[in-house]
Amino acid sequence: MKKSRQSVQAALVPLLTPSTIGLDLGDRWSRYCVVDENGVVVAEDRIQTSAAALARRFQRLPSRQIVVEAGTHSPWVGRLLASLGHRVVVANARKVRLIYESDRKNDRLDARMLARLGRVDVSLLAPIQHRSAEAQADLAVVRGRDALVAARTQMINAVRGMVKTAGGRLPKSTTAAFPRKVLPWIPPELRRAMAPLLESVRVLSEQIHLADRQIRALADEKYPETKLLRQVKGIGPLIALTYVLTLENPYRFAKSRTLGSYLGLRPRQRESGDSAAQLGISKAGNHQLRWLLVQAATISWDPWRPTVACGAGDSNWRHGVARTASAGRWSRWRGSWLFCCTGFG
Repeated sequence: MKKSRQSVQAALVPLLTPSTIGLDLGDRWSRYCVVDENGVVVAEDRIQTSAAALARRFQRLPSRQIVVEAGTHSPWVGRLLASLGHRVVVANARKVRLIYESDRKNDRLDARMLARLGRVDVSLLAPIQHRSAEAQADLAVVRGRDALVAARTQMINAVRGMVKTAGGRLPKSTTAAFPRKVLPWIPPELRRAMAPLLESVRVLSEQIHLADRQIRALADEKYPETKLLRQVKGIGPLIALTYVLTLENPYRFAKSRTLGSYLGLRPRQRESGDSAAQLGISKAGNHQLRWLLVQAATISWDPWRPTVACGAGDSNWRHGVARTASAGRWSRWRGSWLFCCTGFG
């Protein structure tokens, strides 16, 4: 025990010097690298990816800048390290091409690269801001519903595909009525195999209905600002709640135009001399909210079509409507958020 305590204290000595720490998070083990003011590696080691292990290693240190890469574990790790008094920088994985396009990629080298980029210029990492633990927990209700819908769609597609292989064809049907409506159309030799799938579709539909009720209650009771957003055609509790929870604070964005880029609705650019290719949207940011906004734009895009100039094709029109409408909803929400928080707007 004494020898183990001495080894831990010895490992902490290089961390006490002015330094920047790069932390490459893994599912079970993570690697960290410490570089001093001159960019020299003074310490590196691996550590278990658990709250207890990270707290033991970093709670005794003075405030340091710790760079992590956005991923599955970065939200809770970032909150933990910030609670210990450290300055946490969460690097955008899509922007750190020195890491994900390297021909020598391993956890140790990734931790070194994060530390060195954080020491030189944090803006090179295109840092992102994670949402709070409360918002993340509420957003899990929305994502759970999305997983249920995806599972139901997969079940229905499987039933239709297997019936086609037997020479049959199922009629069109809503997802809620699918098990009852298609049962007479299933060939007799497949009914035993299809029965568990149809029952799963029925149960999943009930669970999705319960999730819709939870989302509506959450939007009405905990996030009243969603009522203002739902006044827009095509916006219901699901889209409004996802919008509010994903952005969390409307004052994160100085301009409404920035919001389109954040959601990946801005067209990509590739200009060289007099050549300027017309490209699709960047698809950066939260894909779930972007998909929901495009679905809402599909409902309400016809009145907007003459005024939105974003290129040929229905897909480009919908993306333009979604980008324009997201900015309008941001302005509505920003005004209501200021009124709710301060009493005046």
